[in-house]
Amino acid sequence: MMFMRSCTKIVLVSLALLVLLGVEAATASEFNYGEALDKSLLFFEAQRSGKLPPNQRVKWRGDSGLQDGLAQGVDLVGGYYDAGDHVKFGLPMAFTVTMLSWGAIEFRKEITDLHQLGQTLWAIRWGTDYFIKAHPQPNVLWGQVGDGNSDHYCWERAEDMTTPRNAYKIDESHPGSDIAGETAAALASAAIAFKPYNSSYSSLLLVHAKQLFSFADRFRGLYDETNEDAKEFYTSSGYSDELLWAAAWLYEATNDDYYLKYVVDNAMYMGGTGWSVKEFSWDNKYAGVQILLTKVLLEGRGGAYTSTLKQYQAKADYFACACLQKNDGYNVHTTPGGLLYVREWNNLQYVSSASFLLAVYSDYLSAANVKLNCPEGEVQPQEILNFAKSQADYILGKNPKSMSYIVGYGAKYPVHVHHRDASIPSISVLSAVVGCVQGFETWYHRTEGNPNVIYGGLVGGPDQNDNFSDDRSNYEGTEPTISGTGPLVGPFSKLQSLNGGFNRGSPKPHTPTPSVYHNETTAPPKPADTHPIKFLHSITSTWTIAKTSYYRHKVVLKNTSEKPITNMKLVLENLEGPLWGLSPTPQKNTYELPQWQKVLQPGAECTFVYVQGGPQAKISIQSYN
Repeated sequence: MMFMRSCTKIVLVSLALLVLLGVEAATASEFNYGEALDKSLLFFEAQRSGKLPPNQRVKWRGDSGLQDGLAQGVDLVGGYYDAGDHVKFGLPMAFTVTMLSWGAIEFRKEITDLHQLGQTLWAIRWGTDYFIKAHPQPNVLWGQVGDGNSDHYCWERAEDMTTPRNAYKIDESHPGSDIAGETAAALASAAIAFKPYNSSYSSLLLVHAKQLFSFADRFRGLYDETNEDAKEFYTSSGYSDELLWAAAWLYEATNDDYYLKYVVDNAMYMGGTGWSVKEFSWDNKYAGVQILLTKVLLEGRGGAYTSTLKQYQAKADYFACACLQKNDGYNVHTTPGGLLYVREWNNLQYVSSASFLLAVYSDYLSAANVKLNCPEGEVQPQEILNFAKSQADYILGKNPKSMSYIVGYGAKYPVHVHHRDASIPSISVLSAVVGCVQGFETWYHRTEGNPNVIYGGLVGGPDQNDNFSDDRSNYEGTEPTISGTGPLVGPFSKLQSLNGGFNRGSPKPHTPTPSVYHNETTAPPKPADTHPIKFLHSITSTWTIAKTSYYRHKVVLKNTSEKPITNMKLVLENLEGPLWGLSPTPQKNTYELPQWQKVLQPGAECTFVYVQGGPQAKISIQSYN
């Protein structure tokens, strides 16, 4: 009997411990989200267009699209191919960059702890550098390169591309508030992501973001009304959500009350507090706007606009409750296996974006110690995150097919991916040109799996009954897209951070894929300054002469130490324009403080200015005493 009582006590104690550790048990997982994150970032390297960097990790890709924009007299080299084709569609590309940037902002610590912040910023910048080139004038934006129809009639590698590289732009006579607004949102959110590491580049992004928002707001219209090619592939349902979206991100980036007032004054007219939605995507930004503005409210920044922001919060709650199946019947449809199901075509892109919103909303509510109010009861923030996790787990293999829908992740994943470059051997293996028809005959209809694994690509996924056909011709289900993959960076980093804290022993810590890609104008994040001089690099004005944009750069140097600094010498590389505030030395590209300010006292600042067209000058400290 004593033995039985002892066993009973042990069981009761064990049960009590399980209850106390319930959160830990709920977050434990057999999945390595860090590996999934690493592979997701690799996918963006596979989708790069343009001149690839010397240490590109995806070795089966080569340079492509090097003459994009040449016929139109503008440099449009770079950016991302949209999916399994070779068209650069600006609207979904901009949405992708916004989502990557939002992930880098909200989950900065988690991504940094996984040693992936550098790769995330590179993925963002490959898009933003392209957007800067595509925005040569305040009221001009090139929104697409490539012809969708002719491209889809060809099955060839990007390196062999023979299809027309038509380019389409919006301007004052042919407006596109949707694509201009989304691009403004992408640049504004990226400006926040880059600000701690490259303040000058952040300022440059904001210059373009503000101009694009003003252009989108003043000259209103749908971009696909003047771009018939885009209408066939990425039809826009409206532009009001993009205007609110851009303004919300510009408020986050600038803290300028003008933008907050804009989303409040236009809340009802543009549908921000009127539309209750059950999807978030490259086309429909309302749920994102509503959750982002709820963050403003929860952080106590609403001020005189609090009542309207509460209306935004009500709509944010509607979206979250609909996903969690607690919306009094007005829920997002789910498959028998528990997957959110929104559209037949590439449904997983809606799942990834919803998972992202739920993950950030869970964090916002948790930080404010607020619960989600649903028609079917209150929901704790942890429960919202648990649901986001369930969707991520489904994607990674916890589904009726035991199939990972991230290519290259897990033991079982799609191998007949609808992707031209992945399905044809690399030019380093097959140097002969593969033509349009030959590509279809030899490689598209091939029964074997693809010769190249396009790691990290999120395919379209299963149907509403959890069925999936791993067939190259099943483009609804096996084609990966950048707009589907981009939102996963945020939730994967969040979930892996929870695994590291709670799931002791499994999965094993993830080692990211190494890369030595360096960008001359952006320094990788550093844990701490290596010298006592702090730089603040900003752009104070911009103008255009003969289609060339020039920028006035202001650089502030501050002595952050407790000792005076003397004999400081700076090196300015790639400086092309005039410079004020520094004195040149006999040594090439080397400058010193002016005669009247040879000593920089503790806490003191020194300012110099230069004018430059193109990328900023690279500034470094050569020596000081």
